[in-house]
Amino acid sequence: MRLPTTIIIASALAAGSMAFAAEKASKDEPYEIKTVGEPESCIRRSSIRSTDVIDDKTIDFKMNNGDIYRNTLPNKCSGLGFEDAFSYKTSTNQLCNVDIIHVLDQTAGRLDTRGACGLGKFQKIEKTRKDQHED
Repeated sequence: MRLPTTIIIASALAAGSMAFAAEKASKDEPYEIKTVGEPESCIRRSSIRSTDVIDDKTIDFKMNNGDIYRNTLPNKCSGLGFEDAFSYKTSTNQLCNVDIIHVLDQTAGRLDTRGACGLGKFQKIEKTRKDQHED
């Protein structure tokens, strides 16, 4: 008995997608995350040293003084984790939970925006490598 070709192709594609998803590890995997204090509505833009996109809902803002503020977006921001890049505009020296980020699409050598997403509150965190605790 032969299966229709379309079923075989669909099964192969589904298996490939599942394998890819299983292989992609979280950027947080090697770390233990501990929250510090209460979430803040804003952080100073001039104090941001760099950012690290964790996934479609999570961005770590690394500050000049070494602090890390995690922003967990209230909704999934499609493409953010894949593109790993975003932009924002504010009229003050603060980035706040009411501000909007734009996912940057870097395909075909152009820099376009892909979508707009609202930020959440900024939670100070401490990241410790898990292997530092093992004996």
